[in-house]
Amino acid sequence: MRKLRSLTLMACAGALAIIAAACGNSTGTTSASATVPAGLGVTSFDASFSVMAQLKGLTAAGSGLVGVILPDTTSSTRYVAFDQPYLKKAFEQAGYSSSQFKIDNAQGDDAKELALAQADITQGAKVLIFDPIDSTVGAQIQQQAAQKGVKTISYDRATFTGNNVYYVSFDNEKVGELIGQGFLDCVTKWGVSSPKVFQLDGGEDTDPNAVSFAQGYNKIIWAKTDSPLPTGTTNDKGMTLVGDKVAPGWVNAQGQTIFQQAYTANKSINATVEANDGLGNAVITVLKNSGVPAKKVPTTGQDATLQGMQNVLLNYQCGSVYKAVYLEAQDAVALATILRAGQTPPASLLNGTTSPPSGTSGNQQPASLLKPIWVDSSNMKDTVIKDNFVDKGTLCTAVGAAACTAAGIS
Repeated sequence: MRKLRSLTLMACAGALAIIAAACGNSTGTTSASATVPAGLGVTSFDASFSVMAQLKGLTAAGSGLVGVILPDTTSSTRYVAFDQPYLKKAFEQAGYSSSQFKIDNAQGDDAKELALAQADITQGAKVLIFDPIDSTVGAQIQQQAAQKGVKTISYDRATFTGNNVYYVSFDNEKVGELIGQGFLDCVTKWGVSSPKVFQLDGGEDTDPNAVSFAQGYNKIIWAKTDSPLPTGTTNDKGMTLVGDKVAPGWVNAQGQTIFQQAYTANKSINATVEANDGLGNAVITVLKNSGVPAKKVPTTGQDATLQGMQNVLLNYQCGSVYKAVYLEAQDAVALATILRAGQTPPASLLNGTTSPPSGTSGNQQPASLLKPIWVDSSNMKDTVIKDNFVDKGTLCTAVGAAACTAAGIS
């Protein structure tokens, strides 16, 4: 009897083990379906969003809210037109219910961004994804999240304080390098001789990303990583820097005033570098008002805006850096899902780090860095047009059918 009882218990134990393996156990051990998908990394994401379905097991294993706070609706149309719907799609494809995630917009108000973060924490957020309007509110959100054990993902702009902070963005220094190389190629293509270069940097007073952009293009153009660079800097390509100024807060109107003053004082300026499309257009406006024709003075940019693409096709701008938002949205949701389930993000997803600019406080943070693309007339149709990031009809109406046809856009 004793032997029969022992065999019976062993059989029951075996059956229970089979049931636990099939259904997942409730003792805290992660089931196979709730592990990080093999090979998940920054190159896993594409326009189909198909990889997100592989995260459903992790979504089911996790608990609590994922709160998302976007910064504004005015500085860039992307947050309303692209980030919000792409983030929503990524959550839904990963198996989240509508009560498990929440997406808000701070409307450009620091106090509102902080209040939204506090509300998400109160509602039980386990992870916050937020795009800080500036470094001050970023640090405040991180501090309050840390006090409640909430992990944070700084989205698109870095936050350099605290622990349990992750960064999801495109490689900002690489963005700058693409701007720099695009500028050099354009100077050659447009036949600019003895270039007298003026640089209009982004809002380095509030945005650490702006410093990284400048470091990237300064490295490529001038073999230096300081910003701003001193007037009179030269390179081995016969270029001379005649001015390097920061547009405070990325304000295009201020950038236009800065360049207007510089160009009025020095008409020898025949090549320019700008940190984004808005500043590029500010410079183009001054040049047009001064009677400078197309394909004469190179300008640059990033964000691949409709306005920027118009300027590229009309030969006033060399190109722009395109950052596919659907990649960034999926990356952020994937990382949040892993953290929410209590898992460790793989090195293939956290493929880099980000550090505060020299001379500023903060600490290095783990980062998931995506790859940006330089867009000009040669690849516009296969990038921003293919992805519907820029509306083809609106673009071609603005520039004319001939300009679109010349770029293969029909």
